[in-house]
Amino acid sequence: MSLLVLILSVSAACCLGFGFVLQQNAASHAPLNDFLSPRLLLDLIRVPRWLGGIALMVCGMVLGAIALGKGEVSQVEPLLATNLLFALGLSRHQTKRSLGRQGWSGLALLAGGVTAFILAGRPKGGDAVSDPLRHWLIIGAMIGLALLLTTYARRSRLGAAPVLLALAAGVLYGVQDALTRVSGQRFGEGGWGELLISWQPYGVLVLGVSGLVLVQSAFETAELRMSLPALTAAQPLAGILCGVGFLGDRLRTDVGALTWEAAGLAAIVTGIVLLGMHPAMPAGTKRTRPARDLQRR
Repeated sequence: MSLLVLILSVSAACCLGFGFVLQQNAASHAPLNDFLSPRLLLDLIRVPRWLGGIALMVCGMVLGAIALGKGEVSQVEPLLATNLLFALGLSRHQTKRSLGRQGWSGLALLAGGVTAFILAGRPKGGDAVSDPLRHWLIIGAMIGLALLLTTYARRSRLGAAPVLLALAAGVLYGVQDALTRVSGQRFGEGGWGELLISWQPYGVLVLGVSGLVLVQSAFETAELRMSLPALTAAQPLAGILCGVGFLGDRLRTDVGALTWEAAGLAAIVTGIVLLGMHPAMPAGTKRTRPARDLQRR
């Protein structure tokens, strides 16, 4: 992995982590009758703190897109998962809580898991799969899973909804990252003309807006610790699957490498859960507020 890809990926994770905290601070006060509705975005767009969080998230996505253009999805995705470290750092500043054993353990597992996965797998680029059927099968399965999770979330409302919605958003964001890389390749090959006649950039836009509605609905209905771990865990797993499935990413497949890769992914998920459930993560509000109250925040 080049130093540039490392710096870009970690910078993107920093922007994403800070942005998620600011978004949840604002979304937790949104009216619950906007649950899973685009109206939620129309309400939140009038909240300065939310706009600041979105600006940071967009900056993170741009940096992540550049990193994806210079590295492999299987390299960048685990590094983007470190956004939780930065989210916890800002949350800790807000709540004045110490990391404690849980925080330091989660940090060590997340950092160690990312390192183990990248060193063991040694992700490399390869020739993308040319068969469009394989592309659509993988992308369709991902989107189908996201729709299934969203359907169950709608039925459960305030029960398991935040976790399910965050998982669905993470899956969509993972596919979005893969399509972002393809869009960058199209742009590099033929400039704007080639990019605008391809379907991938429009898919990036649709997935981004859909994921945004799901994430804000999750942030609206529960504490950040209920949603951010699921989002952060699902995105890299979905991205790596797309990278290996149809983008041509290659990982070492001998027994030793596979063992360390699996251990690294398990450590990443465990670290994410420990950090996400840390008491320093800000709590949301369970009260319903009129949309006009948002303008005063």
